[in-house]
Amino acid sequence: MTHTKTVSDQLQERFPDVKWTKLTPPESHPHWKYPGFAPNTVTVLPAGHKKEPKYRAFAVPTVFERDICVTMRDGTKLYTDIFRPEGDVKVPALIAWSPYSKVGGPQQYETMGPFNCGVDMATISGYQKFEAPDPADWTERGYAVINIDARGCAYSEGDTTWWGEQEAEDIYDTITWLSEQPWCNGSVVMAGNSWLSVCQLNFASRFTHPALKAIAPWEGLTDVYNDIIMRGGFPYISSFNDFIITGFAGSGKVENVPGARAGRPLYDEYWESKRSHVENIDTPMYQTASYSSQLHTRGSFEAFERAKTTKKWIRVHPYQEWHDQYRLDMNDDLQKFFDFYAKGIDNGWEKDTPRVRLSLLGFDGSDEPSVVERPHEAYPIPGTTSVTYHLDAATHTLSAEAPKTVSTTEYEAHSTTASSDFTLKFDRRTELAGYGKAKVWVSCADKDDMDVVVQLRKLDRDGNLLMHINYPIPIPYTEFTEHSNISTTLGPQAMLRASHAVSRDDSLSRHENQVVYKHDKREPVQPGTIVPLEMTFWPMGMVFGAGEQLMVRVSGRHMALPEILFMASDEPEDENIGKHVLHTGGKYDSVVVLPVLPEYK
Repeated sequence: MTHTKTVSDQLQERFPDVKWTKLTPPESHPHWKYPGFAPNTVTVLPAGHKKEPKYRAFAVPTVFERDICVTMRDGTKLYTDIFRPEGDVKVPALIAWSPYSKVGGPQQYETMGPFNCGVDMATISGYQKFEAPDPADWTERGYAVINIDARGCAYSEGDTTWWGEQEAEDIYDTITWLSEQPWCNGSVVMAGNSWLSVCQLNFASRFTHPALKAIAPWEGLTDVYNDIIMRGGFPYISSFNDFIITGFAGSGKVENVPGARAGRPLYDEYWESKRSHVENIDTPMYQTASYSSQLHTRGSFEAFERAKTTKKWIRVHPYQEWHDQYRLDMNDDLQKFFDFYAKGIDNGWEKDTPRVRLSLLGFDGSDEPSVVERPHEAYPIPGTTSVTYHLDAATHTLSAEAPKTVSTTEYEAHSTTASSDFTLKFDRRTELAGYGKAKVWVSCADKDDMDVVVQLRKLDRDGNLLMHINYPIPIPYTEFTEHSNISTTLGPQAMLRASHAVSRDDSLSRHENQVVYKHDKREPVQPGTIVPLEMTFWPMGMVFGAGEQLMVRVSGRHMALPEILFMASDEPEDENIGKHVLHTGGKYDSVVVLPVLPEYK
């Protein structure tokens, strides 16, 4: 049939400089294990069915419908797999939306990190979409799982966009179609991590639909420029973003959003078209967040804080998101949320569930254990105090008092290892949670710009740097060596390109420690000029015992571990040249401001 002009067509016309990458068909993709296109194939998986011996069995007879066509308003055909309990019972539809393939894609927990990224293979069926609810689990809970191939993925027609209006329109049309199916009770919900989370925030910030009863964006982002492409105004985790593109397959093209950073280094109308205005969300929402993500921490807290709905909850866990997603007790919790809104079951969800469940990382090797999902009624936590510590380049320490004497320290700006470090020993148990900021006075004689990063690390009482392992591992943490950001958290970071400091707009700030830059213009820094740079740490959660230490590390590079182990590089991603000189004391009030919680018994 002849299609009308699509929103993605209009996007390509509006931003002709943004490249679209031709996709490889799924059968030809070197990393896909595609089982083939089988439209309208219906199978009943009996109770006890296992896809492979290592996976969990289905507990209830399940109707498995493959490659069912859903036609969008512009005539584009998308294809979905549907898993639903057998019988005449009407159930809610649970959408898992992404272009990552409903089956056979290259994203696999077994290959993305050591020890299956903390995902127990016996808790999933092998039919689950990547980062999505498992069909064997959720059909037993009385839901139909909708594993759809988004526009352009596999045999779904069209071109794949990164969120924005096109994806939101497609989700709207799919919700309408699902709510009218004879097996559906008229209620639709959405769940999933990462892309599956972002698409929920993107949709709910643009549209409402009477059939969409609740969303569960379990860790996502709201602002593609500031969260994953140009964090702080300079290229961020580019190898990971480019890697995402290589995992797509289909007959059309995919919008090369990571590639747009070169031609659009400043925030403009293109990046704005990708932003989720979460203040518009008025759908019941169960949000999760963690400190282990280089992609989702800021956006997850942002979505919870700014969403318009009063029916919102956040659970901040101490794990990596995939491990958390398949914890059966947490799916019991999610079912309670969905049952309340999609089945009308009066199970006490709104009355009994804390608005905030907060975790704080103790870090492996510490005598101080992590705080796990402690209940609170608001975030940031009421009673939080901002405490200022001054950097002293003469002693490489932090102190409550400002040093009177000016001193300097320096580091090689374009280096994978160089940094200037400052330490503080806590004399009593201290909890940090929320938003902190750094202000550093820096100069560079060799270039008219500086990419500067500040990181918070935890040290034990003897001064040893500590790490947090993000999921249970079957060996002692001291023997674990395969560290990537998926497996291991080092600590929160703040970052800024100095030339972007001119775009600061504090009218957009919601918290006293939140420094906001529009990144819509730049002003070079005269070489050798000493300038103050203020930047906000992504939301943090750390706990220190008496005698344990905090390190503030200043460098020219992104200091977290590579997102995936094979992405480790000897070449830092910053664009620095020469040395950065850090100035402290006297008129150079280089500081960190930390969010200290009140004491909890």
